[in-house]
Amino acid sequence: MGIAFGLIGGLGLFLYGMNVMAGGLEKSAGDNLKRFIEVLTSNRIMGVIVGAMVTVVVQSSSATTVMVVGFVNAGVMKLTQAVGVIMGANIGTTITAQLVSFKLTQIAPIAVGIGVGIWLFSSNRKVKTFAEIIIGFGILFLGMDMMKEAVKPLREYEGFTNLLRSFGNDNIFDKTLAILTGFGITAILQSSSATTSLLIALASQGLLPIESAFPILLGTNIGTCVTAMISSVGANKTAKRAALVHLLFNLIGTVLFIILFAKPTLWFVMQASNIAERQLANAHTLFNITNTLILLPFAPILVRIVNRIIPYDPNEEKEIQGIKYIDDRILETPSIALGQVMKEVLHMGNIALESYNSSIKAFFEKSEKFAHETFKIEKVLNNMEKEIGGYLLKVSNTEISSKQREIIDGLFNTINDIERVGDHADNLAELSVYRIENKLKFSEEALEELRIMYERVTKSYKEALTALKTGNHQTAKRVIEREGEIDLMEKTLRANHIGRLNKQQCIPGSGVVFLDIISNLERIADHASNIALAVLDYSK
Repeated sequence: MGIAFGLIGGLGLFLYGMNVMAGGLEKSAGDNLKRFIEVLTSNRIMGVIVGAMVTVVVQSSSATTVMVVGFVNAGVMKLTQAVGVIMGANIGTTITAQLVSFKLTQIAPIAVGIGVGIWLFSSNRKVKTFAEIIIGFGILFLGMDMMKEAVKPLREYEGFTNLLRSFGNDNIFDKTLAILTGFGITAILQSSSATTSLLIALASQGLLPIESAFPILLGTNIGTCVTAMISSVGANKTAKRAALVHLLFNLIGTVLFIILFAKPTLWFVMQASNIAERQLANAHTLFNITNTLILLPFAPILVRIVNRIIPYDPNEEKEIQGIKYIDDRILETPSIALGQVMKEVLHMGNIALESYNSSIKAFFEKSEKFAHETFKIEKVLNNMEKEIGGYLLKVSNTEISSKQREIIDGLFNTINDIERVGDHADNLAELSVYRIENKLKFSEEALEELRIMYERVTKSYKEALTALKTGNHQTAKRVIEREGEIDLMEKTLRANHIGRLNKQQCIPGSGVVFLDIISNLERIADHASNIALAVLDYSK
């Protein structure tokens, strides 16, 4: 029982330390993580590099792969791009094994002490983040040391040691059992790094020779696919294919190594080091790098295979009008999730622009078709506001910096302003339908004034979206300045039209519609100004 408690406690400390260190690394990397993803191209080698770097930061290949499934589901990443990132994630996760294979347990308490001291006495956000990395590093090694101590008594149990050594036998039954053991432990723990740390703890006490550990390691690589496979449930077909690529990659690699590369790998790692922990970590790294080098050129074939297993549907390519970029799986890395929600807000803003343009076309072209298109889009915008608002709340509850929290607060207001633009577009569409049904006529002068105001408001709203996208202060200031001009224009046009009504140049019914239209246009300009103000506030 003492062994079990020691293992559970040590594993808990290890996982907690890994999460603390990953949180600190991620906050330290900040927007760089988002930039890593943005440089992705169809170049698979770049995808491997990005996948490895992101995994080093988040300290989990499962987290990276789940995030990739989210990107693919959101339509941000293509399957061909995802293949490289997934392969890179497998390489990145070996860094944790390399780290814990070194005997650094003596400096672990010192690291925790120094880290806590820095965290308590510093008020600088960046320094505190650095302290978190040191604290996580120390706790990770304390957990590792605790696991090593917990398994020491197992050396006295001959049946247990014989079982572990049997995994190294040169027969298919024992190798399969070893692979299934690695798969099962990793599937339960949801972390190949945690399983590898357990194996290193056993190896450090002479309980697990590299011949026995290697097939278990291969099983951990298959087990880590379970997280992504579960995550893909409920996602679109392309996301399911991404998870399946991950599984095939590790399955094929395992078969290749069992049949062809096991003995060369074992010979190499034993020549490189006579320390059991180092042998195990090196074997883990060598497997993932070699597997990537072998299978990367065949990535298109892997894609074709998964497309056969999960058949392609032409309807998958239809343009997404609603939520497009956000996905709960991406919350694993908050800085990237924030970048995605920013894209979603811009997407919502462009949909509102489409709605606004349709409502104006309905008026000038006397088309009920465009009016009904606006009514349809308004429902989409209402739904988007709810979903984006909910997602922003989820991001705000993750590990983010104070600067990122300011951006989230600003985006809450921005999505409300965009939704209100949709409401005013809906009002304009209703006025257009009223004009069509009642066959209202407007003077050329009135129509020209409406066109001028529409163009001015459109320019203001488009520039507000540009400011939101770029964070450019000059663009945002132009929008705010123009809002005052549009307010003055609305008053001038109102006075002009009342003058035309007094001269009976326009009928009263048309006059009411005209005044309502310029009022809605002026309100759209107000919301554009609000968006620009929010940009100035959170990009200081």
